[in-house]
Amino acid sequence: MPVRVDHAVASGTFSLDGETFDVDNNIWVVGDDTECVVVDAPHSVDAILAVVGDRRIKAVVCTHAHDDHVRVAPELRERALAPILLHPADKPLWELVHGGPEDPGATLWDVDLADGQELPVAGTTLRVLHTPGHAPGAVCLYAPDLGCVFTGDTLFHGGPGATGRSFSDRGTLEASIREKLFALPAETVVHTGHGEDTTIGAERDRGF
Repeated sequence: MPVRVDHAVASGTFSLDGETFDVDNNIWVVGDDTECVVVDAPHSVDAILAVVGDRRIKAVVCTHAHDDHVRVAPELRERALAPILLHPADKPLWELVHGGPEDPGATLWDVDLADGQELPVAGTTLRVLHTPGHAPGAVCLYAPDLGCVFTGDTLFHGGPGATGRSFSDRGTLEASIREKLFALPAETVVHTGHGEDTTIGAERDRGF
């Protein structure tokens, strides 16, 4: 059974620093007909499970902990019996969404992500690239066998992700992109957290 990437779009809101915006998020699912990994948990568990179908979810891998990417992760974990994976540097953002130690209803993620970690699924591997800047614990997931990278909000069609809000830094983000993403093959397809695909070569040529 060949491994593949499935995609859908879910709509909802993003809230941070006292502001709320309407956003459309990409849903990405990597796997074969039997098992898969879900990248992020945006807005609607039902929308995510519609992409998954009857496959077993091995993990819900969060590119970062902004609320539009992790708000429904605990519900998805409960319904799919799959662990949530997140880089621990994003703990402050996670706690804004799901509560901290002082909150009786708080919930945590299950497994810490680390730079260079490899996540096996359906005979292929997703390699974790820690790319801080948009968020301190932001990661991208590189799938060399599939010729693609899932960048969350680190890199979009048209350039780097947003900064200027709490826990973000433009210089750090640009350094992450140059060092980790622009080192990938030019033909690598970039599957973003919002909007259309691009390639590493196109964004490297565009500059910022």
